Amino acid sequence: MPLDVDEAVLPGRALGSILTLDEDASAINLGWAVAILCAGRWIILQIAASTLALAVIIGFVIQPYFVSIASFLPPGSSSTSGASALMGQLSQLSGLSGGSGLLASAKSPGDLYVGILKSHTIASELVKRFDLLHVYHVKKESQAEKRLADNSKFDVGLKDSIVTISVTDRSPARARDLANGYLDALRETNSRLALSEASQRRLFFAQQLAQEKDSLADAEVDLKRTEEQTGFIAPAGQTASEIQTIAQTRAQISVREAELSGLRQSDAAENPDVLRLQSEIANLQGQLARLESGSGKGEGSAIPTSKVPAVALDYVRKEREVKYHEALFEMLARQYESARLDEAHDAPLLQVLDPASYPDSKSGPPRMIIALGGLLLGLVGGCVWVLLRERLSAPADGNALL
Repeated sequence: MPLDVDEAVLPGRALGSILTLDEDASAINLGWAVAILCAGRWIILQIAASTLALAVIIGFVIQPYFVSIASFLPPGSSSTSGASALMGQLSQLSGLSGGSGLLASAKSPGDLYVGILKSHTIASELVKRFDLLHVYHVKKESQAEKRLADNSKFDVGLKDSIVTISVTDRSPARARDLANGYLDALRETNSRLALSEASQRRLFFAQQLAQEKDSLADAEVDLKRTEEQTGFIAPAGQTASEIQTIAQTRAQISVREAELSGLRQSDAAENPDVLRLQSEIANLQGQLARLESGSGKGEGSAIPTSKVPAVALDYVRKEREVKYHEALFEMLARQYESARLDEAHDAPLLQVLDPASYPDSKSGPPRMIIALGGLLLGLVGGCVWVLLRERLSAPADGNALL
């Protein structure tokens, strides 16, 4: 029976002995590691000194770089019409970074202008302007644009919506010029895009005005050629009055047709302004037909062109064309000037807060961090090397764990 009791108690005693042995082994292993590290401290210090010296050399070999910063204030968020129009016109920029995802994530005018700054259009312009293919030592424009994008950073303030442009470069002067180049390219792109209704009207009347200028020049050349060929002197009195009236009527028809074409681009056919212009054009066309045929009532003083002497008919028609184009040119010029003033009043303007300046101190590399990293790496590597070397050289017996 005592033997049975001892055998029953033995497993518990054995388990307690094993736990005590494990705790002692852990303490011995830790003490062994500390002792080995203390014994090999000179090796550890030598390795740490070597990695520290290598890190210092690397820190001084790396060419320093500079950061230049510029900032501007985009049009305020209260100008919702300009921001909405800009959203619609961003599709005109080819290769816009992020595509539809960028437009979907844009929450403020600052985000929209950051999207323009990241566009392929501006990047390509800066690559060509500053010859970045040669600066970055690459052969493809896409590679230079990627390097430029990696060296450029755009941030939008969470509270003030100020857009900050940061450009990193090995040359402080080039870093400053690139940051200011972003501002110049953004101004040019902003002025090129049609950002408002007034801008669209200005572009439309500018095209019409340019075409009418050429037409007026052609009409004047034809009139001069007719004068030289016939030697005819311009008629006066009723004929001149008729010419002036017909020219004014045709000019009014052309201006209203131009206004009607502009309205049809954005308004429905049932719009009151569209209907009004159509009615006015029809009335003016009827009046013009009566003037040219001489059958209008109340206009007995007008002489129809069909009754002008044959020798002067060609001259009268050429003079009428000149007067018509002169009147139309003046009306279009007034419309263009009005649209231009509206655009200047409504256009979203960029307010540059801080143009990029010459950075007088380098921004990197962080030599102190590199040196501390090399020292830490050397200490850790030295400790691992000393322990591993001792473990590999220890005899393979029961005391190897010690």
